[in-house]
Amino acid sequence: MIKIAWHPLYAHPLPEGHRFPMLKYELIPEQLLHEGTIEQANLFSPDLVTEKNVLLTHQKEYWEQLRDLTLPPREQRRIGFPLNAQLVERELRIAQGTIDGANYALSNGIAFNVAGGTHHAGHSWGEGFCLLNDQAITANYLLNNKIANRILIIDLDVHQGNGTAEIFINEPRVFTFSMHADKNFPFRKEQSDLDVPLNDGLGDEEYLKLLEGHLKDVFEQHHPDFVFYLSGVDVLSTDKLGKLAMSKAGCKERDRMVFKMCMDKKVPVQVSMGGGYSKDIKDIVDAHCNTFRLAFDMFNV
Repeated sequence: MIKIAWHPLYAHPLPEGHRFPMLKYELIPEQLLHEGTIEQANLFSPDLVTEKNVLLTHQKEYWEQLRDLTLPPREQRRIGFPLNAQLVERELRIAQGTIDGANYALSNGIAFNVAGGTHHAGHSWGEGFCLLNDQAITANYLLNNKIANRILIIDLDVHQGNGTAEIFINEPRVFTFSMHADKNFPFRKEQSDLDVPLNDGLGDEEYLKLLEGHLKDVFEQHHPDFVFYLSGVDVLSTDKLGKLAMSKAGCKERDRMVFKMCMDKKVPVQVSMGGGYSKDIKDIVDAHCNTFRLAFDMFNV
């Protein structure tokens, strides 16, 4: 059975002005349940990730400042909203949801986190609404526990996975691959193992052609035994922050390419949702739901 991490806190601890894009964390599971793509049994509620697992990835001082709500105001501004206990708890549950999902994926081929993809959080800093890096924490958990030996992180959010790149810059067992809008946040990029910067206005055909070639290359180069996939839908033409011009159909084909490669290579994959900021919440939710629908068609046989 495909398992999906979700918790009510994913959607609710944010201050005024930041709530609209977070509505998707309520609406995605509601829509999938309503249409019958998933059942309640597919959903699980994650606990809090342990401090031990946080510290496999994040600096002790930074973590303690988050935990104790003493992060300096300047660093809170870099994250994008004032720190509070619920936000920290939210990130801890997201991180544990990704760890649990990775363990489920080892048995079922794929697993999801309705939130996650907090790829702007680096070793000692948060940024861009990201406090702790869920997929990096989970990658280090897998390595530390000798569950996986060679990990590939496929980041197809419209923004570069700068935090993930910085965390693993000197870790040869983790290959970081980011395809992102070149002239977009973060304006100071880090160095991934493979960065593919994209021009503004890039559409489906050219995007998918680039992805097809690079996917084949990174699998052949790195030979991963576990994959993390960040499936942001801020690549859509309707996205307020994205600068690309992909359709929902193109976005779904992007997901198909990733899933098919993982299936063909028999490598388990954990999927975190990443960004999506279209003006109409229906566009965000539908595009994210397509990722789930596709996985249930391909894996749930």
